Amino acid sequence: MKIQILGTGCPKCKKTEANAREAVKNLGIDADFEKVKDINKIIDFGVTVTPALAVDGEVKFSGKIPSVEEIEEVLKG
Repeated sequence: MKIQILGTGCPKCKKTEANAREAVKNLGIDADFEKVKDINKIIDFGVTVTPALAVDGEVKFSGKIPSVEEIEEVLKG
């Protein structure tokens, strides 16, 4: 599983990554993390508001900090 954090590295982006890492740990799954900071690559995802979180290339959250529980639900999906 590949989890991508889309954003410029702002505090909201960092919190989104922290929540995603906690969700992965809680579920005991393996995931590779990638930070996507290039604005053109972020736009290629169709994201106009950050932070955003993508799982296996599909944007799951955009424009908010998803909670650990919300991320867990997506990862279990």
